Amino acid sequence: MYERWGKRAVDILGAGLLLLAAAPLLALAALAVFLALGRPVLFRQWRTGRDGRRFLLLKFRSLREGPGEDAARLGRFGRVLRASAIDELPQLVNVLRGEMSLVGPRPLLPEYGALYTLAEAERLRVRPGLCGLAQAAGRNAVPWPRRLALDVRYALTPPRLGADLAIVLRCLWLLLRGIGVAAPGHVTMPRLEDRGLGPDAGEGTAWRAPLNDTARA
Repeated sequence: MYERWGKRAVDILGAGLLLLAAAPLLALAALAVFLALGRPVLFRQWRTGRDGRRFLLLKFRSLREGPGEDAARLGRFGRVLRASAIDELPQLVNVLRGEMSLVGPRPLLPEYGALYTLAEAERLRVRPGLCGLAQAAGRNAVPWPRRLALDVRYALTPPRLGADLAIVLRCLWLLLRGIGVAAPGHVTMPRLEDRGLGPDAGEGTAWRAPLNDTARA
């Protein structure tokens, strides 16, 4: 029941309620971005969704305008936005549109599609999410090989309400503790083409979502 229609119903209800509850925070964040960085307040970027369909992902802008690497354009204000994940809140609109889910693999850049192995491409079977199994294992500190493996694991496992709830709660716990904001030596994460199994390519945390949970909607 949850797999057929319950997950989408939870997405619509959850995103709608969260948008209503977070409306004052969204307004304050938009004003803060405008005062700190100017226009545009929102950052729009093409990402790949379910079955490879592209959509415009929404975020509050966190980088200053101008040339240069992200690290050079990310000031203190932008770091606070990213660390708190407030910059991701506009993606609740993407959830309501049906482009994303509350829980699922994070949506990646379209050009990354050519870099997936056949197994990794299975992550595109499901809608991308605001948070996912990989984020619950350590957010951006989880290296690419482990992250993509967790994405595929989630995509190939029938969704369960209990498992999704566990992922959300785990992501909130990591967020509140400030864990995994960025990969070592990066503003967020290295690009996928730079993936590797070097000394920083660990396994994230040892936490495992109960994907065999039998809870039903």
